[in-house]
Amino acid sequence: MALVAVLAIVGVLVPATGPVALGAAVVLLAIGLTVYEPVAVPILAMPALVIVERVGGGGVDLSLSDFALFGAFWFALFFAPRPFSGPMRSLLWLSALYQVATLFTVIANPYVANTVEWFHAWLSVGGALVVGWAVGRAGRARVGLTLFLVPCLGIAVLTCITALQQLAAGNTGAVYLEWPFGMHKNFIGCVLAFAALVAYARPWWVGWPRWFALASFWLCSLAVLASQARQALVGLAIGLILVTLRADPDRKRSKLILLAVIPAIYFVVLVVREQLSENNQFNSAYQRLAWYQQALEVWRQNEAFGVGLRWWTAGRTEYFFQPPNAELEVLSSAGLVGLVGFLVLFFGSFVVLWRMNPRFGTLAFSILLMRFIQGQFDLFWSSVVVSVPFLIVGLCVGAEAYARRQQEARDLTGDALPNPDHLRSVEEMRSV
Repeated sequence: MALVAVLAIVGVLVPATGPVALGAAVVLLAIGLTVYEPVAVPILAMPALVIVERVGGGGVDLSLSDFALFGAFWFALFFAPRPFSGPMRSLLWLSALYQVATLFTVIANPYVANTVEWFHAWLSVGGALVVGWAVGRAGRARVGLTLFLVPCLGIAVLTCITALQQLAAGNTGAVYLEWPFGMHKNFIGCVLAFAALVAYARPWWVGWPRWFALASFWLCSLAVLASQARQALVGLAIGLILVTLRADPDRKRSKLILLAVIPAIYFVVLVVREQLSENNQFNSAYQRLAWYQQALEVWRQNEAFGVGLRWWTAGRTEYFFQPPNAELEVLSSAGLVGLVGFLVLFFGSFVVLWRMNPRFGTLAFSILLMRFIQGQFDLFWSSVVVSVPFLIVGLCVGAEAYARRQQEARDLTGDALPNPDHLRSVEEMRSV
């Protein structure tokens, strides 16, 4: 009866207040789905996490991906299975340590964008971990990663088509997409590099057919190459090397992929060397060197706490660029204290993920390492390209906890698992 009453109210509101009624209907639908599947909203949010369309203003410039992650986080927080596993707790403590380290710059530099970005960074790391955990721990890792991969494949197809059209017109430049929403080449390259690595790793517990994973990998890899995002190429190359060389309990990987990695890295080195040898002081290589120097000048204004998060949008200095390097961005924004917190967050996370069962930890470790490497050559704290790797990390950690829980139930009862194909490597967890 309560549901009927709410539906009647929504029906009355539609003609008068369309947006309000639509919002109410979406909330009602989310609640209804949650009754059927407690982590339905986090699962359904997976494809929306690659929508980079910006909304807002006046210091609150967020993407639709951020709003999808924000909504999914609350459902994950209240409805995800508990308790958190040891690795998950460690990751959350590391993210909390980074937030404490950057809180000093929020206090020392009070302005709107600074405070908003502090919460945004928390959502991009801690919030994404919790959403990923909810999907993986509920045993929905396969459907979650599939829903993430499908829109990435759509972006890859559009990128390849646009690249072919540009080549037919004699244009060998990078690809920028305008439809269905504007996408920068670096966004395209980084996000599709994540998708390519997930498809190549193809953990046994995801259960994708080999043909689907390989086709997805090569399509996304070609799109990364077409985007000409050099940091994405380097990150993908390092990720592939790690996944290929680390022992996998479920399959043996061919080392032939390494033959494709070498020319990719050589291409990046060749392009950078060519730009540095030019007399053009405004090409991307020289421009980055200038930005590095200017970022250090900004940092010297407050070496301990920095000048504030997203200082380049708030008119805090005479410069209006986001430093294209993770450490310099954090150093200028949050000072030495923030940089220490940043390094502890990443290197502490690397230790936690490396110690996990390789069936789950290899993908988590390599996807986070890829993002760290990408951030050495381009913008780091940039919405989707931060939240997606941390979400995949949380999903892998949750999938491991789900597998262990299933194995414990099997050992306790002596019965076969109800869905042995759901996480097929659970059958072999006894040997870990």
